[in-house]
Amino acid sequence: MSLTAPRRSALADQVIGQLRHEITSGAWQVGSRIPTEPELVEQLGVARNTVREAIRALAHNGLLDIRQGSGTYVVATSELAGVMHRRFADADPRDVAEMRSTLEAAAARLAARRRTEQELRQLDVLLGRREAAWATGRVERFVEADATFHMAVVKASRNEVLTALYADLGTVVRAFLRDEVGETLRAEDHVDHSRLVAAIRAEDAEGAAAEAGSYALICRALPVGAGA
Repeated sequence: MSLTAPRRSALADQVIGQLRHEITSGAWQVGSRIPTEPELVEQLGVARNTVREAIRALAHNGLLDIRQGSGTYVVATSELAGVMHRRFADADPRDVAEMRSTLEAAAARLAARRRTEQELRQLDVLLGRREAAWATGRVERFVEADATFHMAVVKASRNEVLTALYADLGTVVRAFLRDEVGETLRAEDHVDHSRLVAAIRAEDAEGAAAEAGSYALICRALPVGAGA
């Protein structure tokens, strides 16, 4: 422990653990505003100073963002994700596109070889939700649906390290997609993902990799294959 860092109380550590669980379990999703201090004081049965200390600690670790006059928001699901968010917040979009293309192509290749019937059904459901989100015209809803779909493809790779890395990069990927989409969903920008699911279902590893690897590059108008 740093000599300049104040020692936290055991109660504060307990509250930090409780709040972290709300984040990592998905109860508080990335982008959502957490309950106010008074609400947390009532829910947890602790003093306001303890709640404030816990929130500041999680903000320092990169999980929360305290916005004066607006509230406190979830920005990452783990400390590493928080570090990724800060480290790559100003990264060149081209670099993010190539990184995303490389990871998603590798994951799709493995998913085509390892996916289960249950995972295929899940991909069908999430693909449908992605299309439904697009049809609403609501950017934030589509970004979340698209990110959830791609996360499911990565999970189907059954590579725990790849899955954890992609999850920790989730805020970077969402920010990239949000920037690419802009404020309006335009018909000419829609990218069909049904061929990716079809390739995974057919156990076509190279076809799945080619499909997944092209999506981020199409967004940035980069040569397809540059990041796969």
